[in-house]
Amino acid sequence: MEKKAIYAVDEKPPFIQSTFYGLQHLLACFGATVLVPILVGINPLYAIFSAGVGTLVYLVITKFKVPNFVGSSFAFIAPGILVLGQYGPGYLAGGAIVSGVFYCLIAALIHAVGPGWIAKVLPPVVIGPVVAIIGLALAGTAIDMASTGVDGNYSIYALTIAGVTLLITILANYSKNQFVSSVSIIIGLAGGYIVTFLLGLISPHFKFVSFDVITNAPAINLPTLIIPQFNVVVVVTFAIVSFATICEHIGHTIVTGDIVGKDYVKDPGLHRTIAGDGVATAIAGVFGSVCNTTYGESLGVLSTTRVYSVFVFIFAGAIAILLSLFGKFGAFLQALPTPVLGGVCILLYGSIAVNGLKQLVTNKVNFDDKRNLIIASIIFILGVGGSRISFPIGGFTFELGAIAVAALVGIILNLIIPQTDKTRESA
Repeated sequence: MEKKAIYAVDEKPPFIQSTFYGLQHLLACFGATVLVPILVGINPLYAIFSAGVGTLVYLVITKFKVPNFVGSSFAFIAPGILVLGQYGPGYLAGGAIVSGVFYCLIAALIHAVGPGWIAKVLPPVVIGPVVAIIGLALAGTAIDMASTGVDGNYSIYALTIAGVTLLITILANYSKNQFVSSVSIIIGLAGGYIVTFLLGLISPHFKFVSFDVITNAPAINLPTLIIPQFNVVVVVTFAIVSFATICEHIGHTIVTGDIVGKDYVKDPGLHRTIAGDGVATAIAGVFGSVCNTTYGESLGVLSTTRVYSVFVFIFAGAIAILLSLFGKFGAFLQALPTPVLGGVCILLYGSIAVNGLKQLVTNKVNFDDKRNLIIASIIFILGVGGSRISFPIGGFTFELGAIAVAALVGIILNLIIPQTDKTRESA
C-alpha cells in the first residue's frame, strides 16, 4: 500500500512546483554526477547531458512507474581512468556499451525465469546491509566535503558553512508550509550558497564561492558522439563490474519501492528497471560520458520530502539536458561551494543508510540467529571498511570497490551458510 505522500507516484504537481522538485533532485545528484567524470578525466557537462537523457530513457522503459534519477556511477571510476588513459575515449565508450548490453542480458534472463529467485539470493539480511553501506560508505565523502577548506585542509570555516546549510535544510523540512517542506533540499543549498557568498565578502576565510568556472565556461556546449571501440580486456572488466553493480541496482529498486510503498520487483519488474539502467549507460558511453546508475541521493530526497511523483523526474532530466547545453548555467551549479553540498549530503547519505537499516527492522530480521548475524556483520565491515579486490589482467588492473565486494560476499554467504530453525521462522 502506497505510503502517505505530498504527491503520489502517479500524481502530477503543478508546472512551477514540478520545476523546483526536479531541480532539487538534480542538485542532490549534481555533485556526484560531475565528480565521477572529473576524476575519470572527461567533460562533466557530457555527464550532465547523459544523466538527463538517461533519466528520461529510464522512465520510458520503466513505464513511468519508478521515480529515480540516473547519473554517473562511482563503481566505474577506476576502470574508467585506466581505460581512458591506456586505450582512449573510444574504448571507454565501448566499455559503457558492454555494461549496458550486459545489463540488458541480465534483464532478459530475469524476465524469462521470473523474479522468484530474488528472495533467495537477495533476502532482507543481504539487501538491508548493502543499501545501508551505500550511505555509510559515502559518509566520509560527506564529511570531507563539509570540512575541507579552499586549500584542501581541514577548515572550521567550511564546517560552519556546512552546519548552517544543514540547519537551513532541517528547518525548511519542518516548515508547516507543505511546499517549503517538500523543497527543503533546494532551500538548504540556495541558503547555504547565499550565506557563503555574503560571509566571503566579510572574511577571506569564507571565500568558497568562485565564479571563474562560469566565466570560463562556453555559452553553448554540444555533446560529442564517440565511435565505440572494443577489446577483450575492456569487455571482460566492464562485464564483471556490471555484475556487481546490478546487485546495487536491485537494492536501490527494492528500497525505492519500500519508500513509496510499491513493489517494483513485480511491477514494472526488475527486468525493466535493470534494462532502463543498462540502456541509459550505453547512451552515456556514446555521448562520451561514463557508465550511469540509479542514484541513492534520489532515495534520500524521496525519503526526506515525501514527493514521490515520477513526473518530477521528467523535469529533472529535462533540466539536466538544458543545463548541459547552456554551459554558463551548468557552470553556475558547478560553482556551488563544496561545504554547502557537504552539509546537505550529511542528511541525504544518512537517509540512505537509515532506509537500509529500515529493511532489517521492517522484515524483522532475527539477529539472535547466528547466520543472520554473520552475514550482516561481514557485509557491514567489508562495505564500510573500504575493502576491494584488485588484480592485473594483461597489463590492465581490474578492481571491485567496497560496495560491490560486500554485496557479492553477502550473496555468496547467504547461499552457502545453511539455514537454521530461527532463520526459517523469521523468513
